[in-house]
Amino acid sequence: QVQLVESGGGLVQTGGSLRLSCAVSGRTFSLYAMGWFRQAPGKEREFVAAVTWSGGSTLYSDSVKGRFTISRDNAKNTVYLQMNSLKPEDTAAYYCAKSIGRSGGRTPGGYDYWGQGTQVTVSS
Repeated sequence: QVQLVESGGGLVQTGGSLRLSCAVSGRTFSLYAMGWFRQAPGKEREFVAAVTWSGGSTLYSDSVKGRFTISRDNAKNTVYLQMNSLKPEDTAAYYCAKSIGRSGGRTPGGYDYWGQGTQVTVSS
């Protein structure tokens, strides 16, 4: 069974930074792409970023491109999301997820395991 545990969320002012971490249990972490999604109250879950199994390629939503960076450390079974220049509209619960394949994608249906989420609140 795969378990994902996010950490690093919190309250930050506009323009600030946070780094989210997602620790993944299981020996197959390095075989699959990983993604980050977020969900604000009353809104659908939306794609934020994904990284391929090797970390060699990344994908971002237009809303975070240039501000957020996804990375992974396969030796530590951990995926990260560095968030800079945060805006109030980035406020949401952030979830990491394990892809069903090696390349990842933008749709939640392409991911089979999810963390419990970590809250990010950006004050104006």
